[in-house]
Amino acid sequence: MNILLVEDNHAIASQISTFLEAQGWRLDFAATGKLGVNLALTNNFDVIILDLNLPDIDGLEVCEQIKRQDTSNTPILMLTARDAFEDKAQGFGKGADDYLTKPFDLRELVLRCQAMKRRPMLHKDSVVQRGKLRLDKKAFKAEWDGRPIKATKTGFVILSKLLDEYPYPVSRSELLQLLWGDEPPESNSLKTHMYELRKATQQVAEQSLVLTISNIGYKLVELDD
Repeated sequence: MNILLVEDNHAIASQISTFLEAQGWRLDFAATGKLGVNLALTNNFDVIILDLNLPDIDGLEVCEQIKRQDTSNTPILMLTARDAFEDKAQGFGKGADDYLTKPFDLRELVLRCQAMKRRPMLHKDSVVQRGKLRLDKKAFKAEWDGRPIKATKTGFVILSKLLDEYPYPVSRSELLQLLWGDEPPESNSLKTHMYELRKATQQVAEQSLVLTISNIGYKLVELDD
């Protein structure tokens, strides 16, 4: 899981980071609300852990800003010592997805993060279609205008990610993390998989469906919705 932790208390942030990284999770850290908003809106995270007591912007405002501008609707877990019902109601009113009061058991934090990551997946259709491109994620099948795209399983995963992020590009580092986690291959395997995916899509469409965006990554060609 990719986590953004917005917490100005260094001791608490260090404790949380150490525990979550031991789960194999990746963490980005922000000690101010302004940096937290910036990171949340320019990166892809599975969960944002947000402290309410920040030195520059109140956590409630940070939550509201992120929820208003983040098109991916990343779930936000609020951390605070404010345990009154009114405080929790205010937090949920600003868009928080969950609430954990200090002090808390780090094992519970893990469980809550896992649960929040699963929630959006429960509402996602396994079949996604944009224009002539159709993906059945459960069956690992892709089609263009009814014609099967003969992609490898890795190619299908890449194509699925590009479709999820369409019309925006996906960075090379995001794809490396998606496919190989923290241990990417030393060889240029991603380039090879992209070549094979381009070839597979070009066989059924008039052109390759994958574009290279210089210094950024890859994206799908414009699809007719």
